[in-house]
Amino acid sequence: MMENQFIPKNENSYNLKPLLNEIRKVIVGQDYMVERILIGLLADGHILIEGVPGLAKTLTVSTIADALDVEFKRIQFTPDLLPADITGTLIYNQKTSDFTAKKGPLFANFILADEINRAPSKVQSALLEAMQERQVTLGDETYPLPKPFLVMATQNPLEQEGTYPLPEAQLDRFMLKLKVLYPSKVEEKEILKRMVKTTIFEVASVFKPEDIMKMRQEVEDIYMDDKLYDYIVDIVFATRTPGIYRNLKELENYIEFGASPRASISLAKAAKAHAYLENRSFVIPDDIKAISKDVLRHRIILSYEAEAEQYDSDMIISKIFDEVEVP
Repeated sequence: MMENQFIPKNENSYNLKPLLNEIRKVIVGQDYMVERILIGLLADGHILIEGVPGLAKTLTVSTIADALDVEFKRIQFTPDLLPADITGTLIYNQKTSDFTAKKGPLFANFILADEINRAPSKVQSALLEAMQERQVTLGDETYPLPKPFLVMATQNPLEQEGTYPLPEAQLDRFMLKLKVLYPSKVEEKEILKRMVKTTIFEVASVFKPEDIMKMRQEVEDIYMDDKLYDYIVDIVFATRTPGIYRNLKELENYIEFGASPRASISLAKAAKAHAYLENRSFVIPDDIKAISKDVLRHRIILSYEAEAEQYDSDMIISKIFDEVEVP
């Protein structure tokens, strides 16, 4: 299904099919997750992945890192984690009477923040600077992070004991929030056949970090009509003031706060990246619709009434798209 959309049509400078072939050597199915990670990579946006254990979230991220020849670091977030454990610290050198910086695991291209909601607020605050500014401050010095820099965080939606809910400011820094589901029967059978063997699948590097930066420039250059910018603004404003639409008045009781301006920016960037993966040099409304739930679901704060009525963000976004006029 996903393979066809990645077949190049001489629109982009880069052929992404070899990259997907390498990923599929290890990963069975999970096309949605792989595509969205690539969108986050091309649009320079961080990703929050929510799913039960055992869905190959960690394996997918590490496999993509291998195929892109970038440095990958996995950080297991725990309640006793300290900010210095991820950012690094200053070490005193007795010989020179100076402090030298010992950089932490954040200084890598791909960061997997495993079970991010298990870390206390101080650690999550330390991560904010890296996510937003692409830099880390140690003492009086500020150190830039390598390019590309991408944070992919995971959280388990089932177990909430001993977790710290992510603050809204941090949630807003994630371009996409993915909901990863179980594989199909056919996919799970193929997983079984692969995993019962001890065969180690070698993943070849098909791109370099500099290639990713060039792809990002191509994504930025993708054309988006002014009407589509209006379309994005209408969608985001409908999350804040749904009452301006006759059929959305009931949502006023369900939405506590709508999406921020950062949501509009993320929606435009992710739509361009989606068009790039479709090998188009221009954005169409379907690109915006395809990634809308991933961009908006974590940015809409629901009221208690919505929870009582068993309304979730995805249902609200679907209603908004049914009502907002498509250009």
